[in-house]
Amino acid sequence: MTDDTVRSAWAYLAAVAEPPCAAVANLVAEVGPVEAAGAIRDRTPLPGRHRDVRAATEARHHLDCAVDHLRVAEAVDARLITPDDAEWPAWQLLRLSVADTATRGGPPLALWVRGQAPLSDVVGRSVALVGSRAASSYGEHVTARLSSDLVLDGWSTVSGGAYGIDGVAHRATLASGGTTVAVLACGIDRDYPAGHARLLSEIASTGLVITEYAPGTTAAKHRFLTRNRLVAALSSAVIVVEAGARSGAANTAAWARKLDVPLGAVPGPVTSATSLGCHRMIADGQAHLVVDAGAVSRLVAPDGGRVGDSALGGRPVVTDRVTDILDETGRRAHDAIPRHGAVTVTEIAVTSGLTAAEVRPALAMMEAHGLVVGDGSTWRLAAERDTSN
Repeated sequence: MTDDTVRSAWAYLAAVAEPPCAAVANLVAEVGPVEAAGAIRDRTPLPGRHRDVRAATEARHHLDCAVDHLRVAEAVDARLITPDDAEWPAWQLLRLSVADTATRGGPPLALWVRGQAPLSDVVGRSVALVGSRAASSYGEHVTARLSSDLVLDGWSTVSGGAYGIDGVAHRATLASGGTTVAVLACGIDRDYPAGHARLLSEIASTGLVITEYAPGTTAAKHRFLTRNRLVAALSSAVIVVEAGARSGAANTAAWARKLDVPLGAVPGPVTSATSLGCHRMIADGQAHLVVDAGAVSRLVAPDGGRVGDSALGGRPVVTDRVTDILDETGRRAHDAIPRHGAVTVTEIAVTSGLTAAEVRPALAMMEAHGLVVGDGSTWRLAAERDTSN
């Protein structure tokens, strides 16, 4: 099996159902991308536990545009990354696997990325700045100042590439020599909004433009709401600069709360409709009041440490009893890994009595906590530890 075959299978799967699609993701987790793509494309009968796959892929299963999608991505200097790639942000996206994300939730199957920087490195220390498209001059000023100061403190920024607060956050980050990430609700080959085509190109030159939608996909309202979960999940904190009573920024804030991502909001004039959502979040105790970059850093690392040293951002410090942080499935998978040598997912499943679909997310959780190390096909314990105390 060649790398091109696997990559083409991922590209087909990324487009065969409207993302995110838990049914397709579960099938891939159990049988792998190549076999999953073949089964969906050929309408191969699947076990009852995968009965939802047929319905989810009914409209698109015959549309195998994988080669074309990969070619279009290459033409715009973009690439497809998957959980098999080293730059996959497994720790951040794990939030979408363990949270209650029944509506428009779950981790992406794959991501289309435009820009040279490794995604996992860029979002390892990042803050999302979001807000109203119809931003006030006050909101623009605060956003520019926050973005610039966050860059000076070593943060990258994440936003949605839209007009208003998003655009100011991206531009101010670039102007300050920082790295910014734009998360799109359309294909990687689309500049949306069209007026930000130049901005998106500038972002890709030093940062990243990413999307879970296949090339050629047009922007749609439901895709913006779905996209917002990625803005929240990929960030160490979400800061709402301006938001009306009902807005996309408020939706991103709701995702932050659901994913247990630290949430802050900037107060504004009491007469401003674009700050009404922020004031309500602060008053209801849903968001912390943020007035400067220092408040953001304290929100993410309350003890004053850097995010990479805490459980709120990078990999958390391992406790003395390493398996205390795992659920029952995780502990069974951990116990099935020998002290010496490496084992495959299948071997762990056989030893533990779990299914491969249960083992894979358990391994992702353990890897995120620094308990195991994987090389793409096998897994081993990160270090010899006494887990009996």
